[in-house]
Amino acid sequence: MVKNKLALISSAVIFCFCMFLFFPFPNNQMLEARTTFMSFPITEADGYNPLAIVGSVLFIVAMVLLVKGLEKFRFRAVVITAFVYTVMPLLLVIVYQETFARGIDAISYYGNGTCDFESESEETMNGECKLNLHNRSGRPVTFEIEFLDSFYMKKDIRLVSLMNVNGPYSITLQPNSKEIIQLEELLDVSHIENRVGGGSSMDVHFKISDGKKTRIL
Repeated sequence: MVKNKLALISSAVIFCFCMFLFFPFPNNQMLEARTTFMSFPITEADGYNPLAIVGSVLFIVAMVLLVKGLEKFRFRAVVITAFVYTVMPLLLVIVYQETFARGIDAISYYGNGTCDFESESEETMNGECKLNLHNRSGRPVTFEIEFLDSFYMKKDIRLVSLMNVNGPYSITLQPNSKEIIQLEELLDVSHIENRVGGGSSMDVHFKISDGKKTRIL
C-alpha cells in the first residue's frame, strides 16, 4: 500500500504545519474571510491574504505527496485526509478546553448569536442580543463582552457595536454549563452619527476579556 514513505512523512508534516497556520484558537481566524479554501481565508476585507495563499499551495502540495506516497486507495485517502483536516482543529480545541484550559480560554461560542435593533425615538434604540456560550471548564468564568461590527458593514456604520453604549457587560458562566446569554438594552444613541435606524444581524462577533487576556469570538 505504501509506495514512498518519505513522501508520506513529508505530506504529514506539511499538513500539520497548514493546520496550525490558521488554528481557530484563541481567536476566530476566519472572522473577516470573504473567500476561503479549507481553513485558509484567501481574501479578507483588505484584499488577498498572502499567508493564506501560501498555506493553500502547501496544502495542495501535501495532497500531491500523499497520492504519490500511496500505491492503492488514493482517492479514499484524500477524502479521509480532507475530512480529518477539517474537524481535527475543532476537536483539539475542545479537548484542550475540557482538560487544561482556565478562565476565558475555556469559553466556546457556537457562532449563532443574533442581535436586533429597533428605533424607539430619534435619540434612543432598543437593542437585544442572544449569544449561545459554553463554559467547558470545571470552574465558573467571569468576563466582559464587547460587541464588534461585521466587516460586511460599510465603513464607519455601526449596528451590533451599538450595544457597547451600555457596556461593558459582565457575564459569569457556571462550571460545565451551556447558557443563552440574553441582553436587552435601551440605548442612548443621540451622540452617535454613523448608525442605522434599525436592523438585525445573525453574524454576531464579539470580544471577551477577563482583565488579563482577550479573545475574539
